[in-house]
Amino acid sequence: MDKKVILSGIQATGNLTIGNYLGAINNWIKMQDEYECYYMIADLHSLTVRNDPEVLKQRAKKVIALYVACGLDPEKNNIFIQSHIPTHTQLSWVLNCYTYMGELNRMTQFKDKSAKHADNINSGLFTYPVLMAADILIYNANLVPVGDDQKQHLEITRDIAQRFNSIYGETFVIPEAYISKQGERIMGLQNPLSKMSKSTTNLNDAIFLTDTPDEIRKKLKKAVTDSENCVKYDVKNKPGVSNLMTIYSLMKEKSFEDIEEEFKDKGYGDFKMAVADSIIDKLEPVQKKYNELMSNPEKLKAIYEKGDKKAKEKTQEILKQVYKKIGLII
Repeated sequence: MDKKVILSGIQATGNLTIGNYLGAINNWIKMQDEYECYYMIADLHSLTVRNDPEVLKQRAKKVIALYVACGLDPEKNNIFIQSHIPTHTQLSWVLNCYTYMGELNRMTQFKDKSAKHADNINSGLFTYPVLMAADILIYNANLVPVGDDQKQHLEITRDIAQRFNSIYGETFVIPEAYISKQGERIMGLQNPLSKMSKSTTNLNDAIFLTDTPDEIRKKLKKAVTDSENCVKYDVKNKPGVSNLMTIYSLMKEKSFEDIEEEFKDKGYGDFKMAVADSIIDKLEPVQKKYNELMSNPEKLKAIYEKGDKKAKEKTQEILKQVYKKIGLII
């Protein structure tokens, strides 16, 4: 029986955080034996904001190295670079012609990003969801791991696919959301009401996968908690402590009840250092593998070239079917 297809990716901007690891990559690792997995470096999506070309290129390589260092086996997963697969942008143009302006106007992420980048409100920001739809549909992906901030993008992808299918007959698989029960949203250390961001300007708000042990401990010491000095899981009233408990729970594979019992006679200082140590222990082998890959560019290149080849093979046939149905000569 054919395996179901999963497609996901991370932009080549900023530095990957423990939020990316716990909320995405760690969950992907659990899927690699059960599904046909495609994980892309979404460098084309990164172009909606201005980037230093050399920095963008280097960050793309870092993401690939971190994917593998975190546990994504390149023999079981197809790890590829989005811009290396022309079918993404070819299908994106076709889907633009089946997407309505009103649908794109309703996208909250366009409004949010426009507010953040008021000096660069480009058409790429506006049509970003169509390229994302093409990313998904060109693989006939059955499942797409999404967080709360991406659900609207998956909804418009489903609408576009259903619209196309209703006109031309069954062409695209209608993708479903794959939502992990744990680790979906790791919040910021300084602002536990907002998701931890790899592009944050406040470096104390995020733990990056390449942070040193000293940096991790310093950031945890400064993490926002509250005045109660009581380790208890209560997202509404204790968002900072609850966020640290979520991180510790996932790092140590402990329940919230067990964590509360462990620290019932201890203060936030001890708890924060325990969280820091759990992160440091988890990242030590990751960073070792990451440094090995970054010092071996040929091995890194071989990983994404293998993924690129499989992605091209997978997507070319689907694009041919689309072109044939809409009347293009192939």
